[in-house]
Amino acid sequence: MKAWSFSTDSHPRAERAEAWREAMSRLGLPIEGLSDAEPASASVVCLTSPLGIEFALVEAGAQAISGRRTGQPAAVWLAVLLSGEATLVTDDLAEEMVAGDIAYGPTGQPAALRLETRCRLMFVRAPRVALDHRLIAPVNLRIGRLQGATGVAHILSGLLRATADGLEDLTVDQLRPVELALTEFLAICLVEGGAEADVLGVGGGGGAPTAHLQRLCQTIETLLPDPDLSLRQVADEEGVSPRYVQKLFASADETFSHYLRTRRLERCRTDLASPQHARLSISEICFRWGFNGSAHFSRTFRDQYGMSPREFRQGAAA
Repeated sequence: MKAWSFSTDSHPRAERAEAWREAMSRLGLPIEGLSDAEPASASVVCLTSPLGIEFALVEAGAQAISGRRTGQPAAVWLAVLLSGEATLVTDDLAEEMVAGDIAYGPTGQPAALRLETRCRLMFVRAPRVALDHRLIAPVNLRIGRLQGATGVAHILSGLLRATADGLEDLTVDQLRPVELALTEFLAICLVEGGAEADVLGVGGGGGAPTAHLQRLCQTIETLLPDPDLSLRQVADEEGVSPRYVQKLFASADETFSHYLRTRRLERCRTDLASPQHARLSISEICFRWGFNGSAHFSRTFRDQYGMSPREFRQGAAA
């Protein structure tokens, strides 16, 4: 699957402003401050990765692009300024951004990028399911800005800039290594930005226990398809005791068994909603992520989400 693209140049001058609003609304990025009297000259290229991470390259003139995606599944969004001048605006702050800087935040909180000049930006929306194994409980994540001139944020900014340059020619499958790297860099950048207690749901100042919990969750993620995955197996993989693993999860108000079940359910739910997996049966999907039987999976899924896997799949398709 190739990228979806839109340009106002394909519309009559009198219709460009409205066509641009509709295109951005399709991406869940409503815009403000765009005059109907001045035809918009803007374009967007969008591609969604196998994990459901949405990459959208936007080129547009002065206007405000909202970072709030109401009615959408929980996700973390970010926007890297590739060129131009922009300001990140929320109820509490107004921070000027320079090329390379990255704005970020959770969906559902009001924020906007005010484009002061003609700008080129890469917007990324990463669903919680693609990040939870690294961010544990990013429910208290605040809107903020990462300076792209130094440190790991500089590497992340460079990755997104390179992705933006080739986005129109990339395929979904070619985005796979990008999405894997993105989740790792994003988790590290958010922690280095001083939000580890909120982002990771771990008390105190982070440090070695927090880092070890992140590695444990990464290990679990790679072993999810194993139906016999156990606490002891994970502990053995990390070279620690099962008791230590239990304490790490307890520090995040979590348990190993609950976390494992939740991650498997979230992976199944993502596959059920994905057109890329429409040919897989519900049983194939549940076995794919380590459930031992379809009946048990259906009961657990209903307990978690209030509907059967079949009902959820039908609703997602509709």
